[in-house]
Amino acid sequence: MTATNLVVPDPVAGPVAGQMGEAADPPLRFALLRNALGVRRTVVGLLLLSPMVVIAVIGPWLAPHDPREFVDVPFSGSAAGHWLGTDVTGRDVLSRMLEGGRMTLLVALAATVIGVALGTFLGLAAALARSWGDGAIMRSLDLLLAFPQYVLVLLVVAMIGASTWLTVVLVAVVWTTPVAKVMRAAALGVAQQDFVRYSRSLGAGRLHVMRDVLGNVTAPLSVEFGLRLTYSIALVAGLSFLGFGPQPPTPDWGVMIAENQGGLRVQALATLAPVACIALLAIGANLVTEGLARAAATGGDA
Repeated sequence: MTATNLVVPDPVAGPVAGQMGEAADPPLRFALLRNALGVRRTVVGLLLLSPMVVIAVIGPWLAPHDPREFVDVPFSGSAAGHWLGTDVTGRDVLSRMLEGGRMTLLVALAATVIGVALGTFLGLAAALARSWGDGAIMRSLDLLLAFPQYVLVLLVVAMIGASTWLTVVLVAVVWTTPVAKVMRAAALGVAQQDFVRYSRSLGAGRLHVMRDVLGNVTAPLSVEFGLRLTYSIALVAGLSFLGFGPQPPTPDWGVMIAENQGGLRVQALATLAPVACIALLAIGANLVTEGLARAAATGGDA
């Protein structure tokens, strides 16, 4: 009798490849990004987005003047050393623009990461839970939809007071419910596949099963992250414009628009420069998101 090598599945490691289905191969998770780079709108979006990200990251070291320093008369035009002129109080517009993007991008990025992470966790938990658990999670999240986004954020900020950390938390909470709904819908189909049932039959923990399911829903997750980042940029800039974000004299693109809107006819660059930066950042992120969605749907043909 010939000895046979038996393969014993490990409930912790997950199902053995080829048995009862298998989880997504990690290298395949990067296929979406490769396909997205073949979509024209992704490339255009990156061309718009990359300079704004560079400005936000290294801009403060490139500023020719202290962004809080008075360098000339208010609303002076372009001159030697002041390429974009000065603002309502005589500060260098270029210097404030170079430093103001960091706060806008960091707050929007932090809020997006927290909101998408929390929404993804709750969405996967709901998809893998029993019917009563699924209903309890999703109906609780639906309570957040009772208030429009801006109304909810403005109401809480008006009650507690404006601060950076509060803006991050509120924007993250606003995105939790829509992200959870999308991820739950995406995970429901994966949760019925054989490899998930096999892992459960072997006694794999809930977190291990959630990790396997997450590896198979990276396409909608990537699209959802890009979409929420686009919305976060607009929401954070809008809050700053309304006075619920960073307070003057802190350099911030939304604050710059609010401060200099009265001098639009005198020194338009003081207002149009931050408007252009916010627009390019949001449009670039939106185009990249559309490219990811197109790549997920067509495999990169666009």
